[in-house]
Amino acid sequence: MATFALIHGGGGNGWHWRLLEAQLRSRGHETVAVDLPLEDPDAGLLDYADTVVRALGSRDDVVVVAHSWGGVIGPLVCDRLPAAKLLVLVAAMVPVPGEPPADWWANTGFGMKDIDDEIALFLQDVPPGLAAEVVSTGREHKEKALLEPWPLAAWPDVPTRFLLCREDRWFEAAFMRRMVRERLGVVPDEMDGGHSPMLSRPKDLADRLESYL
Repeated sequence: MATFALIHGGGGNGWHWRLLEAQLRSRGHETVAVDLPLEDPDAGLLDYADTVVRALGSRDDVVVVAHSWGGVIGPLVCDRLPAAKLLVLVAAMVPVPGEPPADWWANTGFGMKDIDDEIALFLQDVPPGLAAEVVSTGREHKEKALLEPWPLAAWPDVPTRFLLCREDRWFEAAFMRRMVRERLGVVPDEMDGGHSPMLSRPKDLADRLESYL
């Protein structure tokens, strides 16, 4: 059985993974989902990674799963965690050496989108009550970790899988296929659903994660 280290996206919380955690634990796996220190003005990218590493302690056979903005942090965790056996990026950003996360949007050609309806963009297939809870508990993201250069000189030496969501209205599938090909040199795997499958399709996502073991 594996330990799944679950890294949330920008403005998120560790509890966003709770439905997926229930699925994985029912199958005999262990899960660790932490709150990244988004609101700490002194926390940089490596501080975010160390928050995850500390929470994992001495666990081995770790699968690091990173969602959305968490894709910036997942590789840093793998680089600092010898027990990491696999990295899975779910509808996630893929950084490159020296790139501040705030520059990713322009560098990848993402363009501009108005976030005037968070549920329609990020949570359209999540049950309405849960989607409203997610929006109401959003967190401020301080600038330091957004503006400092991504610190690795190269991608960590750990097997990496990318899973995109075909109905994602934020990171649209066509854009993500190109971005993943250009930055990771791989063809991403695909599943149905919007941007937050851990909340809308936890069983399907658990099935995918297990298939990667």
